[in-house]
Amino acid sequence: MTATTSSQFDRLAEPVKRWVWAQGWTELRDVQERAIPAVMDGGDVILAARTAAGKTEAVFLPLISRILSRPTDAPQGFSIVYVSPLKALINDQFRRLESLLDTCQIPLHRWHGDVSSDARRRAIERPAGIVLITPESLEATLVRRGRQVDHLFGRLDAFVIDELHAFIGTERGRQLQSILNRVEVATRRDRIDRIGLSATLGVMALAAEELRPGAGGDVNIIESQEGSQDILLQVRGYRRRRPPIEEGKKVPPPSSADAEMALHMFGVLRGKRNLLFGGSRRNVEIFTDRLREIAETQRLPNEFFAHHGNLAKSERELVEARLRDDPRPTTAVATSTLELGIDIGDVESVAQVGPGWSVASLRQRLGRSGRRAGKPAVLRMYIPEEEFGGGLHPSDKLRLDLVQAVAMVDLLMQKWCEPPRPSGLHLSTLLQQTLAIICEFGALQPASAWKVLCERGPFRSVDQAFYAELLKAMARPETALLEMGSDRTLMLGKTGERVTTGHDFYAVFTTTEEFRVVAEGKTIGTIPIDQTLAPGQTIIFSGRRWKILSIDTKARLLEVKATNAALPPRFGGDFSGVHDCVAEAMRSTLASNEVPVFLDAVARELLGEGRSAFIDLGLDRIATLQSGRDCALFPWVGSTKLDTFALALMSRGFEASASGHIIEVANCDSSDISTTLREIAASPPPDGSDLAEHAAKLHREKYDHFLPDELLKAALAKERLDPESVPSVARRILNPADWADE
Repeated sequence: MTATTSSQFDRLAEPVKRWVWAQGWTELRDVQERAIPAVMDGGDVILAARTAAGKTEAVFLPLISRILSRPTDAPQGFSIVYVSPLKALINDQFRRLESLLDTCQIPLHRWHGDVSSDARRRAIERPAGIVLITPESLEATLVRRGRQVDHLFGRLDAFVIDELHAFIGTERGRQLQSILNRVEVATRRDRIDRIGLSATLGVMALAAEELRPGAGGDVNIIESQEGSQDILLQVRGYRRRRPPIEEGKKVPPPSSADAEMALHMFGVLRGKRNLLFGGSRRNVEIFTDRLREIAETQRLPNEFFAHHGNLAKSERELVEARLRDDPRPTTAVATSTLELGIDIGDVESVAQVGPGWSVASLRQRLGRSGRRAGKPAVLRMYIPEEEFGGGLHPSDKLRLDLVQAVAMVDLLMQKWCEPPRPSGLHLSTLLQQTLAIICEFGALQPASAWKVLCERGPFRSVDQAFYAELLKAMARPETALLEMGSDRTLMLGKTGERVTTGHDFYAVFTTTEEFRVVAEGKTIGTIPIDQTLAPGQTIIFSGRRWKILSIDTKARLLEVKATNAALPPRFGGDFSGVHDCVAEAMRSTLASNEVPVFLDAVARELLGEGRSAFIDLGLDRIATLQSGRDCALFPWVGSTKLDTFALALMSRGFEASASGHIIEVANCDSSDISTTLREIAASPPPDGSDLAEHAAKLHREKYDHFLPDELLKAALAKERLDPESVPSVARRILNPADWADE
């Protein structure tokens, strides 16, 4: 590599340059070239580039060069802490960095729950080099080894946060922000460099604020300028034709669309390396099973394997290793578990069932293919819609899943994706962090806790008065998380001691109790315990059908055996929210006459039917439909505004529910709802806490059950509702023709 191919290469340390030469590189990638001065000169940095653009090397080549420039007699302590949301990603990065760190003679440590205690003990005794760690393990280190924090992290050059977008706006992300700040406080550092890596971030200024709360403007943002990859994309439509239910049967037979989609998937994916995103565990299990059956019928070896969070780690790792290291063709049928940057090698194509719920996710998945030079990214979307027939709901006539797929692809091509969500109160995580910081320091004053967690930390929307209310709730006799000494010192209460010594204290996200699934003495995974299960039932799991032999509810154990029985119960899918821009693009798609070239013949027919229904129902002119005794409202707004407006109608006595992209109001005449809409449009925005009174579930996060309803309502109003939008949504429904003027 010469000055003509790289203007920054000579700034790297000699061992780093030797490693680069050994890889046979003739030039640095765009993001790598631009990252060298930004990272070596110090400060907070975000590196944003598509998957496989070399972000890992972009951050570690200059960071390692910084380490090597230190005096050889520098005090002990880790130099870089790399934080990942996934253990599997840590394992991948360990393999990826091992040869580089060996060349540079710098220690490299893995640190998560699956790493042996001996390996972690050795790292603690002689901390040096780079540690790859999860947020939960970093939290455990602060809580259990508070007095050793300066010894471990006092010489730290930087935190590297991988897959930054996976943390933004989440409880886990707020916990990570707090942990990074607590390390700075404990080591008496004004700031330690934070470097965020991501492929999809949306509005970069908001992402920078998430990386460094209160100082996002100081973050150096580097977005890759590499040319866009070629994309081959097709959206395929299918009609759900359901045969009538046979006499004596309670469950309808499966739709023919599933079989048709599986046949096409088998034809285009077989013999290659692919990712197939099912959209839900239900679909993952259904399509893995169908694809395996087709292979067996044709007497071909199976190459389709399930991959989701409820499978045993060993089962998931077998699929990952087969994709990464095995030359045999393999398709992983997955939920979002393979959406992040786990190293699975090169895949030839990506497929998914349904439109998905975010453009950012679609962009992330697309980036998993076409990683070799000259190879396009290939994406197929399979969209089933209900066949027309008696009793079909007006919203089904609009073909909204297909319309959403078209809208999202259009936004993807415009290089748009969802911005980070605004920060909320995150009271469940603030409660957990309060307990954690007491464990770390032994005891402390309320004012000190507020300064560390709120004034300087990430919970900046919580003032001292509100924090005092939280502490009072934690100290209630029925809660007993905290006790306050005569000098107002905060200490753990009886319940607080029990909670903080629990094995799951360090994880702030909610986990569902689950059955362990055992077949012939071998654990094959887990199933959520909230399912209705009984001996003799059939389930689909890990791509096969299993009959339940026995259930031990105390031990949470499910014993099964393989079976060929049909019609098993399904896993459900998750709904994570649609952005306003997607909803508005959907209406524009319905109002347009343009037929996208990426639709197959059936998808074109379905889109035509949806557009005809849009006109026939008058939705080009109105946004309220009478459907029997009920009304359907079509405001074409995102999920947050849709949910908020449904609660606003409930607060006025209506039976309203947000369903998909519409609001359904039961037992309502359109003239009555129009009167109410005019009142709402002319009124000031409602109080968010008043709307939260009508929410079906206040306890949403892990520690919410310790908090009084008044605090939970305030959190729900800020984090999940948009009261300010209520009057404008009412005006949108009343005057659709004026939407373009807003």
